[in-house]
Amino acid sequence: MEISISVNGTQTGGDVAPRTLLVHYLRDNLGLTGTHVGCDTGYCGACTVIVDGRTVKSCTMLAVQADGRSIETIEGVAVGDELHPVQEGFWECHGLQCGFCTPGMIMSSIALLDNNNDPSEAEVRHGIEGNLCRCTGYHNIVRSVQYAGAKMRGEDPQGASQGVSS
Repeated sequence: MEISISVNGTQTGGDVAPRTLLVHYLRDNLGLTGTHVGCDTGYCGACTVIVDGRTVKSCTMLAVQADGRSIETIEGVAVGDELHPVQEGFWECHGLQCGFCTPGMIMSSIALLDNNNDPSEAEVRHGIEGNLCRCTGYHNIVRSVQYAGAKMRGEDPQGASQGVSS
């Protein structure tokens, strides 16, 4: 089947098998390997991308379902050498360890902050609950998201990321 999609602001498309998952289309056809294949069941969230402004686990969506839509992957988040505030937050607040969950975690965090750039700890934890991390214990991930929210609000991000409890 022929599809046409916008990925990270670039129009692309082509012929895909009807059963091709979006995660495999992104990785295998477009070479966007930042979207990770974790569990293949939608449980872990490593494959999270943003489709038309909403988070989607790309291992549960067919590429043909993305026809005509706009997709944002981790590769489209930074602008040149300038990190997105969420990426910067993960760097500054040590929100990652092995890094496998990080792309999906960042995409979910971006979607959360697009809707609420001043989330409480509970709201951050709820916003990322579809993403599993086996390394960090989430404390620094929450700090990272709150850091990014403060930065997006034009506030001192260091102060915003201090009061998170475990």
